[in-house]
Amino acid sequence: MTNQYLFNKIETKWQKRWKESKIHSPDLTKSMKKYYALTMWPYPSGDKLHIGHWYNYGPADTYARFMKMKGYNVFQPQGFDAFGLPAENYAIHHKVHPALSTEKNIATMKKQLDSIGAMYDWQNEIRSCAPEYYKWTQWLFLKLYDMGLAYRKTAPVNWCPSCGTVLANEQVKDGVCDRCKEQVTKKELTQWFFKITDYAEELLQNLDELDWPEKTKHMQQNWIGKSVGANIIFKIKEYDDTIEVFSTRSDTIFGATYLVLAPEHPLVKNIIPSEYKETVDSYIAITKEKTEIERMSLDREKTGVFTGVYAINPLSKAEIPIWVADYVVSSYGTGAIMAVPSGDERDFEFANEFGLPIIEVVSPDGELHGNDQCYSDYGISVNSGEYSGKPTESVQKLINAQLDELGCGGAKIQYKLHDWLISRQRYWGTPIPIIHCPACGIVPVEMNELPVLLPEDIKLSSTYGDELSPLAASDSYINVKCPKCGGDAKRDADTMDTFVCSSWYYLRYPNAHYSEGPFDPDRLKWLPVDCYIGGAEHATMHLLYARFITKALRDGGYLNFDEPFTKLYHQGTITRDGTKMSKSRGNTVSPDEFIENYGSDTFRAYLMFMGPFDEGADWSDQGITGIDRFLKKVWRFCQLPDSHNSSSKKDLQVLHHTIQTVSSDLEHMKFNTAISRLMEFINHFSNYEEIESSFKLNLIKMIAPLTPHIAEELWEINGGGESVFLEAFPEFDAALAEEDTIAIAVQVNGKLRGNIEVVKTLEKDALLLEARKHENVHHYLAGKEIIKEIVVPQRLVNFVVK
Repeated sequence: MTNQYLFNKIETKWQKRWKESKIHSPDLTKSMKKYYALTMWPYPSGDKLHIGHWYNYGPADTYARFMKMKGYNVFQPQGFDAFGLPAENYAIHHKVHPALSTEKNIATMKKQLDSIGAMYDWQNEIRSCAPEYYKWTQWLFLKLYDMGLAYRKTAPVNWCPSCGTVLANEQVKDGVCDRCKEQVTKKELTQWFFKITDYAEELLQNLDELDWPEKTKHMQQNWIGKSVGANIIFKIKEYDDTIEVFSTRSDTIFGATYLVLAPEHPLVKNIIPSEYKETVDSYIAITKEKTEIERMSLDREKTGVFTGVYAINPLSKAEIPIWVADYVVSSYGTGAIMAVPSGDERDFEFANEFGLPIIEVVSPDGELHGNDQCYSDYGISVNSGEYSGKPTESVQKLINAQLDELGCGGAKIQYKLHDWLISRQRYWGTPIPIIHCPACGIVPVEMNELPVLLPEDIKLSSTYGDELSPLAASDSYINVKCPKCGGDAKRDADTMDTFVCSSWYYLRYPNAHYSEGPFDPDRLKWLPVDCYIGGAEHATMHLLYARFITKALRDGGYLNFDEPFTKLYHQGTITRDGTKMSKSRGNTVSPDEFIENYGSDTFRAYLMFMGPFDEGADWSDQGITGIDRFLKKVWRFCQLPDSHNSSSKKDLQVLHHTIQTVSSDLEHMKFNTAISRLMEFINHFSNYEEIESSFKLNLIKMIAPLTPHIAEELWEINGGGESVFLEAFPEFDAALAEEDTIAIAVQVNGKLRGNIEVVKTLEKDALLLEARKHENVHHYLAGKEIIKEIVVPQRLVNFVVK
């Protein structure tokens, strides 16, 4: 027996052998029984992998290895989401060009990823910052532009003064930047957008077909935010302009006593009379200092100003005042609302604050109840002209039809989802392949001119001024000739949101070195991704964007499938002392330290053993010692002398039951319970001095996906072939896996008094006899009259006594 488990030597040996043999690189020209296993790629913005990376990549690799042993042709690539603000800030902090710092960080991370023992196909590695990759990100932009799905407009956008760039709505959480946690303001800028709203309905409808966590699907549903209602157009008295609002309750239109415009609404500049302008402008200036979250809070005091202008209700013809108030925001709906104080709590509070009329238009019973309350449910229409006395649900349909007939609105579906803002005022990103010509306007760069390379003559800074993108500071980059007229022109000075890079990266892996296009049509047979593992925090950003891009490329004739990720799984979070790990709290865990002391297999096994993979667990420095002892027992067991005697029926039952449960657990990513089953297996044989060879070989195969290095070494020691991962995962015999005995609960007058273990086939009378023999049960039966004996087969016995 090789007594000592020298994990450092063993792990180095097998990592080297796997790399040399290319065992992890499948033949991508063959897609029979393919299984594309993918984890979300890491950002090389820091210089090391942290425990969160390990908790994602270790268990995900276990699942990929299990699928390989189940007979699938598994492709598990890896790459780096290398562009972006964190990588640029890291470079600025360390006073080095981001290309150099990113390359150095990637080299460190690759070494760490190899130490995990993952079966990554490094032959198909991709990096979003490589010109041969972002050339095709630029191709994607141009294709979307050709399809009318990329456009430029001036709009109020989220601006992070600290980061010096625009943020998408999804990157603002509770009014602060999701990256630097600083306050976000609004700024009017001309930016590029992707028209994701064109796919809002399909993005909603297809969710039900996906094997995704329900919580994630629910988050996307809420983010898309479908509302069924009507658009209503109000004429403005003495103006040619109109105001369009969207309402889910068009039946309440007769109760609209005022309109409200968001401070950012473009009409505000056009319709304000001179005597009201100073007051309105002053109010708008104050609102710019508030976040949308603050403005939309239900419990804050309502503020607003009258514009001096009136609108005409299209049905009642009543003149109603137009106000500007910050509880209405331009990012939702049309940026204008018809206010119905009797049916909306915010409108009710606003009307009371400023003495505006309140007209009851919906009653629960058809009777008038006065104007001192707000009733927002459906009911019977009142004070609504010809519609009074009718159920409000039917009134909605009638009013929508009338609005349509009058040419001032009608039934409409609206989505909360906004188009994807992709412009970023930073250096380290994919340049936008557009030229701006004074004569020709927007001119796309020719496909044969891609990639538009990032300039190297840039002096990086944490900020470049309010609106100046760093690329604009490079004369050699920004100043070009127009491809159409030959006149002086300028390149677009912005780079793309890094979520554009990750929206299509999964398409590139199977053909990472293909030079004729973003993906080889012959390799599309490997798509879509069969299992995608990563954090739930990407539910309304990366995951939604990838779905949109997939559908857009399908409609462009480039793909033949609808969804990028067939199955999605979110890993949980590892905490320490009950709190999230962070450098500022000083409670982080260094994987390198534990790998040095215990080895990669022990560390990754402990991460899987701590708790359910989708929930995570609290880290304990001492907990890893239990896994260390377990693997040492495995090491000893798999080197016991071969037994030439026939195994007992119980031993066979334990073996086949373990194969059955471990296989099921791994299939459902229940890694913690799979390890528990293997511990029970080892404990059963803990006193054995010899064992039948098949027991050792089956155990090695079962632990292989979980702890690949020790499994390979033990497989070789036991005379196995080239690699245990070329073997099939063990199969169980259902008849042998079934236990002969079962546990029976014994009750007296319905209260549990003991448990007995009996053979399954035990007759009723014999079962009752065994139950009475139980010491505690016998105590409670003593001196009592048994008036009834209840037997629930294979579950319990209950004695009813008096």
